[in-house]
Amino acid sequence: MRRATLDALLAARAAKRAVVLATRLGDGAQHLWPEEALPGALAEAAQAALDLDKPQTIALDGEAWFLQPFSPPLRLIVVGAVHVAQALAPLAATLGYAVTIVDPRRAFATEERFAGVALNHDWPDEALTALAPDARTAVVTLTHDPKLDDPALDVALRSRAFYIGALGSTRTHAKRVARLKEMGHEDGAIARIAAPVGLDIGAVTAPEIALSIMAEIVQRRRGPKRRAP
Repeated sequence: MRRATLDALLAARAAKRAVVLATRLGDGAQHLWPEEALPGALAEAAQAALDLDKPQTIALDGEAWFLQPFSPPLRLIVVGAVHVAQALAPLAATLGYAVTIVDPRRAFATEERFAGVALNHDWPDEALTALAPDARTAVVTLTHDPKLDDPALDVALRSRAFYIGALGSTRTHAKRVARLKEMGHEDGAIARIAAPVGLDIGAVTAPEIALSIMAEIVQRRRGPKRRAP
């Protein structure tokens, strides 16, 4: 690998930018996309490798290419140090997510209740702004308190977070939608919020709700499986 390519790769990883290292197998020539421009078909294949988060070997115009994606870590930002969050954090960690619990209520967000989990005691909008959700970040609000959930959702909706979920009934969400519209969000943006949060699996207990949330996050990231007819 050329030193310039290595430096660019290290810089992209430090900045948490997703890139693909494209290696032409015939002669070992390497290009870092999108830092370097690639022909249309090869750039599309690089984007597909990035979307799948899996290396691929492809053939284009009689040449074989190995595409190695380098993606920022998956993150889950949970607003509300509640019982569901206690079940959600370890489950998300087993699926490869770096979890941060955001809650200014220090009596709830404690090391004893969330051992080994990153805790942030800033106000939710300040915390979310600093954490800067990107396209590999999921955001879930669990407090049921508009004073905490709404500021977090406001920032999340202005971010590239691939998943935004909010706990609460359909009636609760309708009131939430009205408040978010008053904050300047359009219907299309608000539709990004999964509410009530989680897949409908009849979840009742905190662990079941956590399972439904992670199932929906995985579905949103990977896409639902479709059975062939």
